[in-house]
Amino acid sequence: MNPRAGLPILRLGDILIGGLLSDLDDATALQFTGELTARISDEGIRGVILDISRLEIVDSFVARVLMELAATGRLLGARMIVAGMRPAVAITLSELGLGLTGVQTALNAEQAMELLGWRRPAKAAEEAPRAS
Repeated sequence: MNPRAGLPILRLGDILIGGLLSDLDDATALQFTGELTARISDEGIRGVILDISRLEIVDSFVARVLMELAATGRLLGARMIVAGMRPAVAITLSELGLGLTGVQTALNAEQAMELLGWRRPAKAAEEAPRAS
């Protein structure tokens, strides 16, 4: 097995969270796409978060992979959200004319979870403001 292959895909209820790395190659992209789509179908997944916060640069290949992953997931009935895009990545995509059409985005994974219906736990009683 390729030592870089097997990008992690975590499950939280009916949501999957996976991440992409800057050194994404064709084989890893195909493996990740295959595993992700199989799990969406087999496990009845309703939402997928693709965390790209570790990507420092994006080229046309990575942008294409993101768009294909999002389209495939949507066709299988899952809501797809790309989270954690760095400002430099957004600027580069815009300059290249790669708007990631049809891809929903969130500032970070926490915001993406909220978009999928997850709520932050209420603050503990000791963290609540105290009356003076």
